[in-house]
Amino acid sequence: MAADLHIHTKLSDGSVGIEDIIVIAQKSGIDTIAITDHDCLAGTVRGQVIGKRYGVTVIPGVEISAFDFEAGKKVHLISYLADSPNRLEAICKKTSDARKRAGQIMMLKVAARFPITSDFIKSHASGSTNLYRQHIMHALMDAGYTDEIFGELFHALFDEDSETNVLAPTKYPSVEEAIEEIHGAGGIAILAHPAKFNNIDEIDKYVELGLDGIEVWHPTADEEMVARLSAICKKKKLLLTGGSDFHGIYGEETVTLGAYSTPQEHFDKLMGYKAKKKRAQRKAEKEAAAAAESE
Repeated sequence: MAADLHIHTKLSDGSVGIEDIIVIAQKSGIDTIAITDHDCLAGTVRGQVIGKRYGVTVIPGVEISAFDFEAGKKVHLISYLADSPNRLEAICKKTSDARKRAGQIMMLKVAARFPITSDFIKSHASGSTNLYRQHIMHALMDAGYTDEIFGELFHALFDEDSETNVLAPTKYPSVEEAIEEIHGAGGIAILAHPAKFNNIDEIDKYVELGLDGIEVWHPTADEEMVARLSAICKKKKLLLTGGSDFHGIYGEETVTLGAYSTPQEHFDKLMGYKAKKKRAQRKAEKEAAAAAESE
């Protein structure tokens, strides 16, 4: 069965809890998923334990928020199968703290503009490790100011080009730092949804920084984009992954768990990737040693 390797839970900006997601996966016939909350590793161990109970394999992952300062673009990188995930705690905490500060500012601005309290807004983020825009919008929905998360009010409050936005800046690590930290933790660095942030032109640069693969199958990638990204991966010898980017009702699009996934062939390559790299490294070391001896 294909694997859905991009899923968010209540721990970040998803609306569904870990166990419920795993139950949905099991009932949908999906036997492998990855929990990839934003800059949050809290669900990794719990997800694996609960997954075993329901016969669903949960691959450890985390979606790292980064920024390409040269291109002026957001970049998201998913780390899979880290040998030492605790080594990613520092970069995750740094971003989480920055997001908390920005969330606090946005929350206060919204509470000043609408007759709702900060506590009311915070109550919608219960169970999350942070306060996200979706939580603010959910509070405004419950207060009767909108009937949708991503609608006109969302764009008025959170679009950069909106004159009425309440945005507060959040500082993210560089792409180079993010890839370096993922590899330092023994993880595999995958460029998430490149079509969403228009990261395609920068892929060559990210490969030079050590990028291991690209998320090819995603709600933001149409057939033409899938073909384009697949060709890039083939040319650059990169891994191909896919996932639904499931957020429940907090998603920008209506998408079901498993609607986008990683084909078995490419999932197998992901799972065997680190062992293959180690074999190649040992071979290169032996050849270098043999060459040195023959001189």
